[in-house]
Amino acid sequence: MTQPAGPSHPDLGTEPIVVTRDAGVATLWLNRPEKRNAVSYPMWLELAAITESLAADPQVRALVVRGAGQHFCAGGDIDGLGDLPFEEYRRANEAADKALAAFPKPSVALITGACVGGGAEIAIACDLRIADTTSRFGITPARLGIVYPGFAVTRAVQLIGESATKHLLYTAELVDADRALRIGLVDELLPAGGAPARVAELVRVIAQERSLLTQMASKEMVDAALAHGEVPAAVEARWDAELARSNDAAEGIAAFQERRPPRFTWAP
Repeated sequence: MTQPAGPSHPDLGTEPIVVTRDAGVATLWLNRPEKRNAVSYPMWLELAAITESLAADPQVRALVVRGAGQHFCAGGDIDGLGDLPFEEYRRANEAADKALAAFPKPSVALITGACVGGGAEIAIACDLRIADTTSRFGITPARLGIVYPGFAVTRAVQLIGESATKHLLYTAELVDADRALRIGLVDELLPAGGAPARVAELVRVIAQERSLLTQMASKEMVDAALAHGEVPAAVEARWDAELARSNDAAEGIAAFQERRPPRFTWAP
């Protein structure tokens, strides 16, 4: 479900996933506050489809993922899982995770309250994580006796390292926001209530004042470097070709010299 732009926490209705839009920024809301935004099997399916649709939308310059109410996401909703083949659930979960990670433009998780299990997985799949001091984080399959999926383990190790990932997986403990910041799970930590304003300003700058060419090239190159140990020459050459056909570099230099905001025009 898509709604027009509104206040920072609009009336989202009853759909479990809602998208709002404002000035090139799409905000994807997990909208089950009565369940602390736990993600059901149908929501995993919808999350993948919506993210892929937003990725293909030329009007979207950045994506924010957040939860309705006081919490980001308490994890996967295990109610009813006994009636569903586990592999079917895993495929839906993996499709959503990979769609978020592959989103080609900047993505930001705005985190308050619980960010646990599948919620932590969603946050880690985003490019940046901005949290406030009410946040609590955990990766908790050891409480359920299940095996955390390999794609999610890989992404956690890439973000916070081997030891911190093992600690979270072995213990299933919840860690507070200060510790999440120390281990690199969070990029910025704000006082309680401060994250929405910071994220709004961050994505405004990203979407309106920075080069999409630079952002998309940087994202692909960073991801390629993580996957291969270096940026493949073919990836760098393709983005060099995009740079050559664009006017963004000339505009950026001119704007700097003229002391005015740049007007970047490149689009994929």
